[in-house]
Formats: sequence, structure tokens, C-alpha cells
Amino acid sequence: MEISGRRVRRFRMRFRRDHQLTGVNTENESSCCYCDLKISNFNEPIFRIGRRFSGVMKIWFSIGLGFGVASLLLVTIFLLLQFHPNPLFSNRLTAAVFGFSPSTRVSLSGIAYVFVSTVITVAVHELGHALAAASEGIQMEYIAVFIAAIFPGGLVAFDDDLLQSLPSFNALRIYCAGIWHNAVLCALCAFALFLLPLMMSPLYKHGESLTVVDVPSMSPLFGYLSPGDVIVSLDGIQVHKPSEWLELAAILDKQDSKTSNASLYLGGSKRFHQGKGYCVPISLIEEGFKGKMVENQYVCTGDLTPFLPVPCSNAALNQDSICLDAKDIVKLKKCGDGWVTTSDTDNKSDCVCSQGESYLQPVQSPGVSWTEITYKKNSSQNCSRLDLDFNTSNCLGTFVFVGDLIAMSHSVHLTAYQPRWLFNIFSRSFPEILEKSLTCTFHVSLALVLLNSLPVFYLDGESILESSLQSFTWLSPRKKKKALQVCLVGGSLLSLLALIRIFIRI
Repeated sequence: MEISGRRVRRFRMRFRRDHQLTGVNTENESSCCYCDLKISNFNEPIFRIGRRFSGVMKIWFSIGLGFGVASLLLVTIFLLLQFHPNPLFSNRLTAAVFGFSPSTRVSLSGIAYVFVSTVITVAVHELGHALAAASEGIQMEYIAVFIAAIFPGGLVAFDDDLLQSLPSFNALRIYCAGIWHNAVLCALCAFALFLLPLMMSPLYKHGESLTVVDVPSMSPLFGYLSPGDVIVSLDGIQVHKPSEWLELAAILDKQDSKTSNASLYLGGSKRFHQGKGYCVPISLIEEGFKGKMVENQYVCTGDLTPFLPVPCSNAALNQDSICLDAKDIVKLKKCGDGWVTTSDTDNKSDCVCSQGESYLQPVQSPGVSWTEITYKKNSSQNCSRLDLDFNTSNCLGTFVFVGDLIAMSHSVHLTAYQPRWLFNIFSRSFPEILEKSLTCTFHVSLALVLLNSLPVFYLDGESILESSLQSFTWLSPRKKKKALQVCLVGGSLLSLLALIRIFIRI
């Protein structure tokens, strides 16, 4: 992410001597705070390509010059906007650039994605500098991968005298080439993400339902769902993408909280919660068991769930809880105003059950959601052998989740891609791996564009700013040097303060 000029003069003679004596095209240097690996194997091939297509590349990198200068101006404005009085502004900008909020916990797999994406984006960045220089007739001395303190990076080294002898416009093409190539890489990643469902269509269906990739042992759905299962709906509402799964879970959780806090007082003595209910046949109720009251809570034995009947008027009704099997109840007609799918009307009545049925609601604790999850079992499993009541024609089943809906929705690993044929676990994960790789590469490449556009020391922004000032012919060399120092010192201080401000808000 740096073009080195002065560093070449320091190591050029030793580099050439070692190469002639040993024939090895690599060299490394290390100290307590810095170590690098210099590679010269690609010098000749890149130079030949740059010279062969010199005309086309000069046009290509001239476009990049305009982008680089514009990026320098825009990033400077964004840097100033980091001190916007809105306390959420910095976090929103950071999330947009890096793909996650600074307070987000990064997993080991996330670190691996970032590492691979960084290698790719840095290689593309330095290749841009090398090709731009080759098109101007300047061959690079070496490519170096370095670690300064704890920060990794890369650079391409050129003869500083040759760079200084170039006209400012030609030099700017070289300095802006890395930023320009990273911007093009961002565009390619975005385009590939847009076309990914089409590219995967011969092997995968996309957007029809959610496929379970993994269910961690700590997930509340562990034992209910397994990799390869397909989630069809939540509370009867179909879900097609992981983002829809999370959004719908948030809506249902909010709806459950709203209805559990609303109360209906009947007869001045009994309290019933408005919410989700079912029309249960009287015959099934008579076969149920009476629930017990333990410490002001209804309790049922075994896997049974307590339900309370909701009367239609102030007429007396047996208010004892009834213990029923939830697997039987979820098949029945839904009733009540707690279902998101239920339309709201001004004259809505809670008593919509037919004759011979009674309106029952599950007993819920405050803050606990009652949610139906409909799913299709993995086709490799025999549904008839499972201890669940399935529609055996398509392995479709429904179970009820009772608990923290938001935590549950984040506890499973889902993808919108469903294999058209029976694949192994890697095949189920492949579209998501590809999607995450493209997304991560997009964000890392965008981050390199913005970081190298900053008017700070040691990054491309310094060289771009210095070459841009050379076009101001009405300024004396002394004033140009002074203006450069003021801009770099100010930009470096503002960048440091912005970084501290972001970390303080984590």
C-alpha cells in the first residue's frame, strides 16, 4: 500500500550484489520493529506487459488519476465529518466501510476471511502501481511484504530519481493506480455478488427458503433442526433469505411483547392476555389434563403445555389451565390478535371459532415468545423414523419455540441457497463461503481505497498530494513544500483523533 522511493536507494546496491552472487530473487530484512520480504521474480514479466500495452494502460490509469484525486478530496471531507456531533455517525460510517460495527465481535472464521481478502486486495493494489510504472518505462526494483510493529502491508519499490524526473501528470498516474485498482475490484465484487444467484442456479435454488448450514450445540434449536433442513416459515410467514429471518424474528418478538403487555379484564376477577390463540375442539379439551398452579405459575407434566380458555363475554367459564400437546395444537386454526398474519379490523372479535370449538391461548411468561417454526427435513433422513408428526409426503413438520426469539434467530447458521441435489456439508456451505469472500473482499478493498486516500504520511495520499501540488505553477517550491507539510501534519492528526474517537465509542 506504499510506493517506496527512498528505500530503494538504501538497499539497491546490496540487492543487486546478492542477486548476482547467489541467483536468488528474494531478500529479507528484519529489526525489532520492522521486517520484510523482498521479491524480484515478477519484475521482468510485469515490465514486459506494461510496455507491450503501454498506450491502453496510459488511458486506463489516466481515468484512475481522476478517481484518485477525487477520492483524496472526498476522503478529506469524510475525515472532517467524523467529528459530526451525532454520536452514531462514526459507527455508521465504519460499519459501511468495513462491513461491521467496531463493537461487533469477530469470529475466527471472520478473521480468516479478512486475512485472505487482505492478501488479494494488497496484491491487486501493488500490481496497479507496478503496471502503471511499467507503462511509463520504469521497472520496479522489487515487491516487498512487510510487518511494521504489528501492522502488515506491502510495497513496490522504484528508482526514486526516475520517478522524480517524470512530469507530475505521469507520476500521478502511478501514485493513483493502486487506489484505482482497488476501486475496480470493489465494483467487480459487487457485480459478482449481484450475479451470484444466477451463476449458482444450475446447482442451487436461491431465495425459495432457508437451508440450515449449522446448528451449534449452544443453540436452543439444537436437537430440533440439523444441517440440511429447510426452514419454510415462522408463524406461517414464509422466509426466503437470512436477512428476512432476522427481520421477521424482530417483528414477531415486538408483536409478542406488545400483546403480552395488553390485558383484558373480564368479570373484574380474571385477567387474560390478548395474543396468539387456537380454536381447539371441545373433544380434545376434554381429553386434556388439568394444569397445576405452582408459585403463581401454571405447570404441566411431561412435554405438555398449559393453555387457558378465553371467554367471549363476562359469562362464567372454567378458568383452569388445560395441559395439551403443542404438536397437536399447532395444526389447528389460529385465532387472536397476536399473529402478524391476522388482519386488524375495527370491530374485531376474539370469538372467531366455530361451534364445538373453544378459543385457547398458551400460557406465556412476560418477555417470552411463542413462535411456530415450519421446516422440511433433510431428504437424506427417513421422516417416518423420526419422533415427530410429519406430513410424510414432503417431510414437512412444525414445532413451537418458546423463549427469547431474538437470541434464537441469531443462534443458527442459515443460507438462502438450497442444493438441487443431495450434497455434502461443504457443498451446502460453498455458496455462502463464496458470498462472504466476495463481501469481505469488497469491504477490505474499499477500506484500502479510503485509507490510501487519506492525506497522511507514508501512504499513497502523501504522494498524490505532493504530485498534485506540483501542478500549482504559481506557487514557489518553498511554498509547495510548506503547504504539503501543513496538509500532511493536519491530515495525520485528524486521522489519529478520528481513530481514537471510534475506539472510545466501542
